[in-house]
Amino acid sequence: MSKLLQLVILFIYFISIIVAAGGCWSSGYGGCNDGGCSSFGGYCVNYGAPPNNKCRYAAKHIDDDDDSFSVATDEKCHVVRLDGYHLKSSDLVRLGTGDYRIELPEETWTTIRKSREIVDKIIDEKKVVYGVNTGFGSFASTIISNEKLADLQTRLIVSHCAGVGEPLTIERARMMFALRINILAKGYSGISEETLRKIIAAFNKSCIPEIPSQGTVGASGDLAPLSHLAAGLMGVGRMWSPKTGWGNASDVLEQNELGLIEYKAKEGLTMINGTQFITALGAEAVERAMSIARQADVIAALSTEALRGTVRHLHPKLHASRPHLGQNLVAERLRSLLISEVHPSEISKSHANCGRVQDAYSIRCVPQVHGISWDTIRFVKKIITTEMNSATDNPLVFIDSNEVVSGGNFHGEYPAKSLDYLAIGVHEIGSLSECRMERLVNHGMSGLPAFLTLEGGLNSGFMIAHCTAAALVSENKVLCHPSSVDSISTSAGQEDHVSMGGWSARKALKVLDNVEILLAIELLMACQAIDLLHPLTSTPPLQAIHDLVRQSISTWDKDRFMSHDIEKATRIIKSGIVWKTVQPHIQNYLDRHHKIDLARPAECEHKLM
Repeated sequence: MSKLLQLVILFIYFISIIVAAGGCWSSGYGGCNDGGCSSFGGYCVNYGAPPNNKCRYAAKHIDDDDDSFSVATDEKCHVVRLDGYHLKSSDLVRLGTGDYRIELPEETWTTIRKSREIVDKIIDEKKVVYGVNTGFGSFASTIISNEKLADLQTRLIVSHCAGVGEPLTIERARMMFALRINILAKGYSGISEETLRKIIAAFNKSCIPEIPSQGTVGASGDLAPLSHLAAGLMGVGRMWSPKTGWGNASDVLEQNELGLIEYKAKEGLTMINGTQFITALGAEAVERAMSIARQADVIAALSTEALRGTVRHLHPKLHASRPHLGQNLVAERLRSLLISEVHPSEISKSHANCGRVQDAYSIRCVPQVHGISWDTIRFVKKIITTEMNSATDNPLVFIDSNEVVSGGNFHGEYPAKSLDYLAIGVHEIGSLSECRMERLVNHGMSGLPAFLTLEGGLNSGFMIAHCTAAALVSENKVLCHPSSVDSISTSAGQEDHVSMGGWSARKALKVLDNVEILLAIELLMACQAIDLLHPLTSTPPLQAIHDLVRQSISTWDKDRFMSHDIEKATRIIKSGIVWKTVQPHIQNYLDRHHKIDLARPAECEHKLM
């Protein structure tokens, strides 16, 4: 067969694969840009343009977050089966509630047994292997005799219990506990079946050790916090359980009919080496960030209505010309909230001929700013999900090659860098929110009563609420300084580069706290502005948000204790109900505007995130 004929056959085979997959053969961007269809790595993505004979829509999902468990779960019995490979951030947040018990599948136990056999053989044959029968850190060259290995585990753990600061909440400590079990389930750690079963039993009784929040540099694992977790299971330190409340760990375990764990050779290091402190907090952070990003789009739409903004900046072709996923997702959401053919906004119609050409950036550029924040969150979620299912202790045991390998998987740079990035991305949502607040309270910008109150002067309205927002945005700017750009050498220079990921995670959560409050204040202002435009009404989804808020927070008719309103609105944001309220409206919009035409050739498929 000639080379030319071989090339022709390969070419035909390649094309057949693409067609079978519903793909679109394209050489980069713009290869299939017919009617708003753009190419991403060989696939066509259509944002907002009418269906044509080149593109098919599949608008089944508003975003790519699936709230169902990704791991095997018996919802009836509230049992989650971990295998070390399929845990998601949403799974871990649920495990933090205390409503689920953990089991491991039998094939996982088989791997764990084989892994431990390798460790036991090393001990029996008196081979020298780091982490099994040596000291740690700068003491790595010190050989420990077999008769002292049990004592070594205890001394290692208690000496590393050097954490300080406020303890983690029960939920966060439980998440960290569950995540450590998931990593041990991978079978690379060399832990014994007996020890791991005791660890899981303690989790299932919700016996949660007290874990200080400060003290990890996030390099040789989160040594201090994980040591407090391991020590609690030994009966050292304080522990909480639903049955006992807080108490001495040994007493809490006894009252829950659990014995004290005595760690075997290597198990001490196995328990404290890993990034589970950073990653557990990171899992909570990405889940809350996704909720913030969704609800920020809704609140921005409500403020756009209140400020009587135009929707021309949401034109589908405009955003298709810059095909970033997040930007087009946000633009689509805003269109679904602000444009209604069935029940058009009376507020929008009231200023249809006002002569305003375009709005300020805090309204006009919401898709571009919120869009990159959304893409940032998605990026971070992928990093955190991978980290949640990674073997991050040291050394690792490989049963396929019957060897123990020492390396640096414990280094927390991945979650540290990603959570610094998350803080910056979510902060920008809050920063843009504050810009819209300034316009809402400023009579010269909004045309509304100054500070959104009648009888101004007698009433101050939302004057100081905006000051609070400004203070939180300023605070977040400092918190957004990346922790992971810092490094301080530890362990006598052996651990000479560290991630500082513990602080990356903690400050990311603080940024999220502040942005949730910022959105709560904007929500209050936007609803007040809608009241001031009465009797004009908005679109059905935005009117539904206004009505939702008014169920628990009344119109600001005269000055009252503002903090109470902010607290109530913050609870609304934290609950996620703003998004849940509009989600059916958005999905209906997508279904109406992006119907799949099966009679036409399907060269590319679009899924809205």
